[in-house]
Amino acid sequence: MYYVQEIADSIHWVGGSDRRLERFENMFPIPHGVAYNSYLIMDEKTALIDTVDSSISALYLENVTHVLGGRSLDYLVINHMEPDHCANIEELVRRYPDVKIVGNSKTFQFIEQFYSLNKSENYCEVKEGDQLALGKHTLQFFFAPMVHWPEVMVTYEQTEKILFSADAFGTFGAHPGTIFSDQVDFEHVYLDEARRYYANIVGKYGIQVQAALKKLAALEIRMICSVHGPVWRKNLAYILDKYDRWSRYEPEQKGVVLLYASMYGNTENVMNRIAGKLGEKGVRDMRMYDVSKTHPSYIIADAWKYSHMVIGAPTYNMGLYFVMEALLHEMAGLNLQNRKVALVGNYTWACKSVPILRNLIENMKKMQIVGKPFEVNSAMKAAQEPELDKLVEDIYTSLIADGYQ
Repeated sequence: MYYVQEIADSIHWVGGSDRRLERFENMFPIPHGVAYNSYLIMDEKTALIDTVDSSISALYLENVTHVLGGRSLDYLVINHMEPDHCANIEELVRRYPDVKIVGNSKTFQFIEQFYSLNKSENYCEVKEGDQLALGKHTLQFFFAPMVHWPEVMVTYEQTEKILFSADAFGTFGAHPGTIFSDQVDFEHVYLDEARRYYANIVGKYGIQVQAALKKLAALEIRMICSVHGPVWRKNLAYILDKYDRWSRYEPEQKGVVLLYASMYGNTENVMNRIAGKLGEKGVRDMRMYDVSKTHPSYIIADAWKYSHMVIGAPTYNMGLYFVMEALLHEMAGLNLQNRKVALVGNYTWACKSVPILRNLIENMKKMQIVGKPFEVNSAMKAAQEPELDKLVEDIYTSLIADGYQ
């Protein structure tokens, strides 16, 4: 049975949610599901903005058919060619063989890689700033390459001043029965998942996000419609500020993420002592993760949020504990930067973890090592207490210098 909502005059949300999918892109856990948004404009000409994932195709096509009410589909605008947004292109072309598919040259390249449409006569290629009149509504197209694929563009509806933003400003999490951000407690329901979505999917492309934000700053925007998560119609400055900060790799909050690998509990014990000592000094904003148990997307999201990290790991097979090494490579690949980092290493017969940790961190951009790395030979001894206290003091001093209160 169809379920749609009108979000503005003659503009309808026709998407849906998937709570069954376990992992987004088969990588990222989504315990609260995911929403797929698509929007249909009913004017002298009809225009559908993006499609949805194949998992909800039946509902989606019923939604589109219901809103069209027997009319044909004139335009299908494809802002982003990732399959969770373009999975219904072929079916829509079969149902509406005269539909014009609106995209850029790379859009059509990707369509032909994914599908066998043989319908190039349906293509309507647009360039930067081009406009498409539908009647009362006019669409304008702006390119946002590498946010986060090379073909990405956004569509601006001039009458209602709506930005259809592709993946930008999206989040993990299914719709809870409402589709607007002001109808939920976004900060407590969605913000962590919005940050995790950004850091792990878009985070690598901060420079490109900044370029897009500067381009879009010239537009008057009253509503932001992403392809995932809630629609923004109030307090747009809130989510725009988050994207600006995240894409500049600027921490949202002064605090400490402690992440560790520990085979038999000895490295974990040191990390617990560091956290306890920081807590005694009044540090409240801390998160601690065992990298062997927590999916890296959650750790990376908090690394994006907080200003400081403490990283602890043992030597393993004359190298670094594999899971920790993989996590740090992933952070580097996502371009995480501008953080303060303290190091803890553990070894029994090969002193390798600290040099490898230091090398991995120093090869990331704008990272600063805080204090002298703390090393444990198998298990910490009482004689090392002053050295650990000094490291804790250095972390605390760094926090205070950065404005922690």
